Amino acid sequence: MRFSPAAIALSFTLAIMSSASISGRADKDIDTRSIALVKTGDEEASAGRVDSAIGWYESALAVDPRNRAAYVAMARAVKTQGLNGKAISFYTEALEIDPNYQIALAEQADAFIAKGALEQARKNMARLTTVCRTDCASVARLSIAIDAASRKEQAQASAIDLKTKLGAMPEPQAN
Repeated sequence: MRFSPAAIALSFTLAIMSSASISGRADKDIDTRSIALVKTGDEEASAGRVDSAIGWYESALAVDPRNRAAYVAMARAVKTQGLNGKAISFYTEALEIDPNYQIALAEQADAFIAKGALEQARKNMARLTTVCRTDCASVARLSIAIDAASRKEQAQASAIDLKTKLGAMPEPQAN
């Protein structure tokens, strides 16, 4: 009787762990139809038919929503249309499947930089630095891009400050 609460807790834990292992699949377990749809979408995107490619990527995600490559491909497609915010959300979906997915981390950081969200880009770069075990060129590239965007923001802020100061100066008096 005194072991009943522990036995119940243990059985709950085992039940939850076993159901999680059943639902979680590796990349090699992604539905082959979904992979084929992503490849077709990539062909469409490389031919310049972005809208058609997006349709193929959506189909791939409908077949297998665990296909992180489809989310990244979709993000790339909408990014070419200038929809960086939407691209960020697709990268986030890929990162929910695999938080250490280096491609998604780096490309999402690029989208953050394009939107001016430099702090978020720095967080992605820090995560990428932690995850990247070998020579990681994307970290160096992101560092340079973030520094350049920071300087551009500072220059714009200085120009705005200067403009406000000049606007606050009294007009010269005509004699």
